[in-house]
Amino acid sequence: MISSEHPGNRSRPKWPRAIAGRRKAPSPPAPLPRGGEGGRVPTLTQFAHRGAECKSSPLSPCGRGVGGEGAHGAAFCQRARPFRNVLSPLLSAAIVFTTGKVLVKAADAPPVPRPPESVSAADHPWDDGTKIDVTFPLSPDDRPDASPKLVAYYSVERSGERDGTFESVGAPLIPDKAAYKNGIITTTIEKCHRGDPYFFRVRAVAPDGRKSVAAETPEPAVGVRQWFDGDHLWLAVLLASLCGAVVACIELARRGWPIKVRSIAGLDAVEEAVGRATEMGRSCFFIAGVQDLNEMQTIAGITVLSHVAKVAAEYDARLEMPTSRSLVMTTARETVRASYLAAGRPEAYVEDNIYYVTDEQFGFAAFATGKMVREKPAACFYMGCFFAESLIFAETANTVGAIQIAGTAEPAQLPFFVAACDYALIGEEFYAASAYLSGDPDQLGSLKGQDLGKVLAVSLLVIGSLLVTAAVVLASPQLLEATTYLRDTMLK
Repeated sequence: MISSEHPGNRSRPKWPRAIAGRRKAPSPPAPLPRGGEGGRVPTLTQFAHRGAECKSSPLSPCGRGVGGEGAHGAAFCQRARPFRNVLSPLLSAAIVFTTGKVLVKAADAPPVPRPPESVSAADHPWDDGTKIDVTFPLSPDDRPDASPKLVAYYSVERSGERDGTFESVGAPLIPDKAAYKNGIITTTIEKCHRGDPYFFRVRAVAPDGRKSVAAETPEPAVGVRQWFDGDHLWLAVLLASLCGAVVACIELARRGWPIKVRSIAGLDAVEEAVGRATEMGRSCFFIAGVQDLNEMQTIAGITVLSHVAKVAAEYDARLEMPTSRSLVMTTARETVRASYLAAGRPEAYVEDNIYYVTDEQFGFAAFATGKMVREKPAACFYMGCFFAESLIFAETANTVGAIQIAGTAEPAQLPFFVAACDYALIGEEFYAASAYLSGDPDQLGSLKGQDLGKVLAVSLLVIGSLLVTAAVVLASPQLLEATTYLRDTMLK
C-alpha cells in the first residue's frame, strides 16, 4: 500500500470546474539544441544519470509523477531511450558471453588429481636422528603415458601435531623412471629435531598449481640417533686409509725398510752455523717464537732446539735463548739439559742462558734485538710462530753479520724470512724437521704415511676436476651426478 505521506498520494485541491477548465495544458518541451546543453553531446553517463532521476522522481512524467512538473526530464528521457534500447541488449549479451566462457573453461579444465592412497614415515637409518624417510605410492592419476598429464609433482608437508599447522618441506618431488617402475616414492626429510614426533602429509599437484586433498601418516614418526652416522662413511674410509698407511709405513721402517727423505738445506746448515760461532768465539742465539706451548709451531721449534743444543754441546759453543712464555722457558731448559747429557757434556749446561723476558710481543722484540746489537751473535735461529717481529729480528741480526736459519708455518711471515735469512724452512719442512734430524723409524714411517695421505687427497682433487670438465664439455648428466656424489658425499 502506498503511504499517504507520498507526494503522489496527497489529496489534490478541489478546484472549481471553471478554474480547472481554464487551466492550460502543458506546453510541449522545447527540443534540446543539437549537441545537447551548451552545444556539447551528452555522455552516456549523463543520460543514465538523468534517466535515473527522471524515473525515480515522483513528479517526473517518465516516472510515477503527475502533471507537467517534469517536462524537461521527460524530454531528456525521450532522447536517452534509444541509448537504453541499444545498451541493454549489449550488456545482456556481454554477461551471457562471459558466463558461457567461464563455464566452458571450467568444463575443459582437467580434474583435480587424486592423492596417494597412503603415506608412511619412519626414522632414517644410520643417521644422527635428524632425518625421517617418507614413503608413498604414486597417485592413481599419475601415469607416465597420461596426456594431458594430471600430476606435475608431489608436495610434502610436516607438522609436530596431527591437527597442527603443516608446512611444506623439501623440494617438489617429480617422479623419475625408477618411481614409475616401482610405483612408490621415498624421500628423506632433513633438519628434524631429534626425539620430536612429526606428522606428514602428501599432496599431488596439477600442472596449473591445483592441489589434491592431503594423504596423511596415521602415526607420528620420531628420529632416533644411531651409533654410526652413514653420512660420514666415506670420511671413515679415508681416515682408515690414512691411518693404515701411517701404521704400515712405521712397521716397514721398524723392519729396516729404507725411507728416503729429501735433503733440507736449512737443517743441514745447523752444524755450519754452530761451527762458525765456535770459530768466531761468539754465541748462538735461539728464539722459539712468541707463542705458548699450545701452539704446534712452538713444539716444532723445541724439537729443532734439541738438535741445535746437541751440536752446540759438541762444539763447545755458548747457546743463549730468551723466551716470551714461562712454560716455554721451562720446557726449553729440560730439552737443552737432555741434549747436553746426550752429547756427554752435562757440566757445560748453563741454566741461566735460557730465561724469561716478557709476554708482551714488542717488549720481547725490543729486548732480543738489543741483545743482538750488544753481543753480536754469530748464528741466529728462529724456529716457531712469529708475527710482525719477524722482520725486526732478521734485519737486526743481518746488520751484525750473523748467519740466520729460520722456520715457521705462518704464510704471512715466510716472505720476510726468505728475503732476510740465509736459510728458511718453509711450511711442512718445519714440521718434518724432527723426523729428519732424529732418523727415528717411527717418525720417518709417520712422515711417509702422511705423504701417502697427501697423494690420496691430491688424486681426489684431480679426479674431481677432470669429472667436472668432462661433464661440461660432453654435457653428460651421469658425469655431473658422479661429480656431485664425489663432492657432497665422499668429501663431505
